Amino acid sequence: MAVVKVFNLNKEFGVLKVVDDLTFSVNASDIYGFLGQNGAGKSTTIRMLLTLVTPTSGQIEIFGYDLFSHRRDVLMQVGAVVERPDLYKYLSAYENLSLFARMSGVRPTRKLLMDQLEMVGLADRAESRVKTYSQGMKQRLGIAVALVHNPQLIILDEPTNGLDPQGIADMRNLILHLSHNLKKTVIVSSHLLSEIEQVATRMLIIDKGRKMVEGSADELFDPAKTILSVTFADITVAIHQVETSHWKSSIKSVGENEIVFELHRDQVPRLNRELINMNLEVLSLQPKTSLEDYFLSLTGNKQHVAAFKN
Repeated sequence: MAVVKVFNLNKEFGVLKVVDDLTFSVNASDIYGFLGQNGAGKSTTIRMLLTLVTPTSGQIEIFGYDLFSHRRDVLMQVGAVVERPDLYKYLSAYENLSLFARMSGVRPTRKLLMDQLEMVGLADRAESRVKTYSQGMKQRLGIAVALVHNPQLIILDEPTNGLDPQGIADMRNLILHLSHNLKKTVIVSSHLLSEIEQVATRMLIIDKGRKMVEGSADELFDPAKTILSVTFADITVAIHQVETSHWKSSIKSVGENEIVFELHRDQVPRLNRELINMNLEVLSLQPKTSLEDYFLSLTGNKQHVAAFKN
């Protein structure tokens, strides 16, 4: 069942067309990765989904209702964090959550609010002022605020911006929890392809406001062309062993201490077993096919991939 349907969406600012005939759908319980380089039109689209920006043309349906005709009823079932959460830094986390709950028309018990803070890993800092929080803690509190009215759809715009590696990992685990345990539908806008690749069930890639491709990871990546980098303790022995085996035809290149294979994804476990049976000491085995590779193959422009990494 589609929770969000977007049809032929356009947004122009003067002569600048930011979103160009965009059509996509988000299914119930999806973690939907909304991907594109900075300036691709992601944030403008997110703002149109939240009625913060009015489309030039097109239609948005959420929960089967026209968004702009049923704005209040629809948005009661939507929670969002757009860029950095807007919090009261001189109030505690608990006070912030309680205040935003009342603003949403919710009268929660203390237990419910503490359960929300526990879910985002902030229960032990519930009484600390937000000004003492790290950016990652503020992001997690922002998600707790977005969830306080128990919405079915969660929209997160660049939720890992400004986070350190641990903060990014915490955010990833929280997004997985929202989907797998709480059965929420989550839209995550990001330019960090490697992060989305680890959590998304479906994804949309846009460039210059236009849809490039939409689908699941399995649909987007060709499993028959998985690139696998295998590093060895003794590359000389490894080359000899592999080149005298039936895996020779799968060798794509040989480096200083690695052999790169191109093979079907389903063959990876078998290759690993047979390398061990050859008494080769494998130091690492890393698939190289990724969203970055796929995006580059679509655009044919290395500048796009560089923009994702900035």
